[in-house]
Amino acid sequence: MSDVQLLEILAAFPRARVLVLGDVMLDRFVYGSVERTSPEAPVPVMALERTFDMPGGAANVARNAVALGAQVILLGVVGTDATAHELREHLQREPGLTVQLIADAARPTTTKTRYVADRQQILRTDVELATPLAQPVTQALLAEFSAALANVDIVVLSDYGKGVLSEDVTRRAIAAASQAGRRVLVDPKSRSFGKYRGATVLTPNQHELQSAWGHPCNSDEQVVEAARDVLAQGICSVVVATRGKQGMSIIPATGEALHIRTLASEVYDVTGAGDTAMAALAVALASGADIVAAARLANVAAGIVVGKYGTATASPGEILSRLAGTDEGGPSVSSYTLERAQLLVRAWHRLGLRVAFTNGCFDMLHPGHVSLLNQAKAAADRLVVGLNSDRSVRRLKGPKRPVQDAGARAMVLSSLKAVDAVVIFEEDTPLALITALEPDVLVKGADYTMQSVVGADLVLQRGGKVVLAELLPAHSTSETIRRIAASNQA
Repeated sequence: MSDVQLLEILAAFPRARVLVLGDVMLDRFVYGSVERTSPEAPVPVMALERTFDMPGGAANVARNAVALGAQVILLGVVGTDATAHELREHLQREPGLTVQLIADAARPTTTKTRYVADRQQILRTDVELATPLAQPVTQALLAEFSAALANVDIVVLSDYGKGVLSEDVTRRAIAAASQAGRRVLVDPKSRSFGKYRGATVLTPNQHELQSAWGHPCNSDEQVVEAARDVLAQGICSVVVATRGKQGMSIIPATGEALHIRTLASEVYDVTGAGDTAMAALAVALASGADIVAAARLANVAAGIVVGKYGTATASPGEILSRLAGTDEGGPSVSSYTLERAQLLVRAWHRLGLRVAFTNGCFDMLHPGHVSLLNQAKAAADRLVVGLNSDRSVRRLKGPKRPVQDAGARAMVLSSLKAVDAVVIFEEDTPLALITALEPDVLVKGADYTMQSVVGADLVLQRGGKVVLAELLPAHSTSETIRRIAASNQA
């Protein structure tokens, strides 16, 4: 599937409706520093500095799906303790998330506390009761689950082995979802996958798949063999194995396996990366993606969150940046076709982002250009630059221009933090480009007037605005070329 099709799927994320059932918990991070060892025992002494709490487990899956723009229902069980109150408060801050947590006085709210010293986790403590739910709680939970099925497109079972997804609950939840015609994605934790029979997609990590199979799963071939064993048992229709630095493997019941390598540029913290991948997989499938496209987007999302600290999420904007070849200001080495740029702008608009447009020859980039582009980006959330083609520049500037061809100029522009997309156009003016892209903000230099800016009337008619950017004096490509020529003659 092409990047253009992936952009269309990503633009449909806000229409996705996801139901998450599983082990909700609170992830607590205690930060500090270690400078000495205790005289009482050979253990480090940590000087505490701050504490940071976030929803974890199934709650983090739900939070990630919301961050991607989906409408989400979260079902789970908590205790009647102060932690439950704190977890509810965190979740109530998430727009687009409906929270239905059943209180069980017989169990504590699951809490994972990680002690982090100088960016290294040195200890984790867990508060939990991993026994199956009591029957009245089970009945209440499944009643809520069945009622929610009519209002969602897809179901996620997030099993952390903390008792909520017992064999009984899991079996009955899958049966109810199947009867309602809803696909079920399962993030497993059991050593035996038998209780997940009837699921659509199973997403074990490498260790989980290896434990269930009973043999090493280090190579592509071993992962495929283990997954085929799971599929042969009728447990699911597709296995998506998450493999850390090796990316993901998609093994369907019929057809060839596909291996997608990781897109993480730097890995700072793998906490919650599996939750992000599961959420992105579910939202993408609910948005019309096939399993390969969904896995590709999930792989991108996971690659983003491992570059952050703590229990993090990936936003649609960040995924768009990765697909576009940029990463929050990182370089892109190519320009866009008009068709792809239209889809990109459409996706940005569906995500509620404002798009600015400016244009020019940008031959021999100088401080004046950079100032103009920075002002253009400051006027909106994303910036598209229209770049005159070589033939267009020759018609406008003369036969000796441009100094750099369009490919080189596009590469230089794309490397700037302010620029999100570059589109090369052949015409002498960008009118056709502005008409096609429908930007919210049109930016030109202050040497223009409102009446002389090409496309200004179109933008204003659509409720947009035109910005005349302040110019830096004494900077122009023509003047630079003149000084270089004079220097060579001296």
